[in-house]
Amino acid sequence: MTPRKKTGAAPPAPPPKRPPVRGSAKARRTAARLAAVQALYQQAQTGQLALSIVEEFMDWRVGHTVDGVRYVSADPTLFTSIVRGTETKREELDRLAGRAMDSVERFERLELLLQAILRAGLYELVNHTDLDAPLIIKEYVDVAAGFYGGAEPGLINGVLDRAARVVRESRAEAG
Repeated sequence: MTPRKKTGAAPPAPPPKRPPVRGSAKARRTAARLAAVQALYQQAQTGQLALSIVEEFMDWRVGHTVDGVRYVSADPTLFTSIVRGTETKREELDRLAGRAMDSVERFERLELLLQAILRAGLYELVNHTDLDAPLIIKEYVDVAAGFYGGAEPGLINGVLDRAARVVRESRAEAG
């Protein structure tokens, strides 16, 4: 009796074992923000749901060696909070971006990566009230500077700063 040939695609390889946590707490938070922006950009490109992207990033990218580069372990709680929260509150965040930029249409005309950076930063400004706004803004300006060498980091700074004022005013009015 001859052996039968396998047909169809092989099952996907199991994810690599999660590497040990590396980096200081600050470095892990910074890595979480960068990974969240990358995940949000991927989501904008592919339409994947946040839960699927979070699993993919945690299993295959965050803290792993990719293309010969070993990445710092990201804070998984912060990473998940930003990606899932941004998906859940996207309309609210886009309206806030529109207020900060004087129109939602101006925000929607931005490159997808700039939209991802702004959404992540706006999510933190609105939801992570335990952090100072200037710290959040600086983190996302630094993320933008990692991708852009022109005026884009200044745009991120201006929009997030203006949005932070709107958020503060709204909280003051609410009591």
